[in-house]
Amino acid sequence: MKTAPIGNGRRIYQQVVEKMLALLDSGEYPPGVRLPSERELSEMFDVSRPSIREAIIALEVMGRVVVRTGAGVYVTKPVSTFHDAEEFSPFELTEARVLVEGETAALAASIITEEQLEEVRDAYRDMVRENEAGNLTSERADRKFHEAISKATNNRVLMSTIYKLWNIQEHSPDILAVHKSVCKKDGQKRLAEHKAILQALENRDPQAARQAMRRHFSRTINALHEATEAKAVEVVRREVYERRKRFSIERLGD
Repeated sequence: MKTAPIGNGRRIYQQVVEKMLALLDSGEYPPGVRLPSERELSEMFDVSRPSIREAIIALEVMGRVVVRTGAGVYVTKPVSTFHDAEEFSPFELTEARVLVEGETAALAASIITEEQLEEVRDAYRDMVRENEAGNLTSERADRKFHEAISKATNNRVLMSTIYKLWNIQEHSPDILAVHKSVCKKDGQKRLAEHKAILQALENRDPQAARQAMRRHFSRTINALHEATEAKAVEVVRREVYERRKRFSIERLGD
């Protein structure tokens, strides 16, 4: 089965990953099935075998396939790690991202290659284009930026962790609402925060990368506090209003 040709733009393996995910999600290759060989996939997608290998690694990190040495690549059953996303508080999730992504940025800054750096730059340019189009609440380029940094660590545990943290965020209504409100407030601030992270990576400065990443999350933390406080105030106001209605002279009559 020959697929549509891979176009220009993002790195080839990323485009292969998207096409393979579509096939997996459609049921073309159900859980337990062995994927075609590397050579067959290379012909199917009309790309090089190294690109297929990179795509398989990415799919393995996502938990969509398992590589069995000497036996091939098998499709795994998707495990939902975010059906209970609402059980995590927005503060817990943001704290986890601050800790994990701060150290991830520091590690990436110390070993990032020029090719990996260009992938981060590409994600930043996408974010600039989104801003110019007025699309301030899109998470596509934002997620691409953070995942590109995780890939630059060459550590699949960190890549998988950040991938899962993003999925939890996307399935948590509270954190998603706060994130969008922060993005809406100041698109230029959002760009400046990401630019500072990018510059630290370009300078190969781990400490600056860690600090820039942590500062990036400070607005989200503050917005979470404000939203939580506003909700608490509203609850108290409603309770006072209902109590006044219940225990009023007018209610008792003349």
